[in-house]
Amino acid sequence: MKKRLSPDGHFEPEFVEGVRAIFEEKIVFNQILGVKLVDITPTVVTARLPMRPELVGHFAYNRVHGGVISASLDALGGVACLVAKAARHMDQTPVHRLDFFLKVGTIDLRIDYLRQGIGEFFDMRAEVLRIGSRVGTTRMEFFDPDGHMVAAGSGAYIVS
Repeated sequence: MKKRLSPDGHFEPEFVEGVRAIFEEKIVFNQILGVKLVDITPTVVTARLPMRPELVGHFAYNRVHGGVISASLDALGGVACLVAKAARHMDQTPVHRLDFFLKVGTIDLRIDYLRQGIGEFFDMRAEVLRIGSRVGTTRMEFFDPDGHMVAAGSGAYIVS
């Protein structure tokens, strides 16, 4: 019998916790950045990045480094593709669907920096535009604490 997403469109807790553990703990670079997943749905993933002194890109303004923005959005775009692919395979166990992490990789990434990233934290959002059998495409956004968009990006990811 094919498993279904919950009525609110979310995955089972075992899968969500597995995604969090891999993304936040096992991918060491994400751990260094400090990105934390907030919500995971089949088409949108959100995250938060607490600002820390190690992430400063310009000492005079205390703004977040552009590389932190790019790396965070890239990681979030990749995990969005992973969960979109997983949503197509609900007949498989959560553990099996977590193995999709082994096959996700960035093909192309574009980031547009719109304003300075200054604040105590930043919120991010990645939306899957298309998920195919081999490639997924996402749109990502990076917001300051006031909800102003600091950067926007798009990415293509191998998913097979």
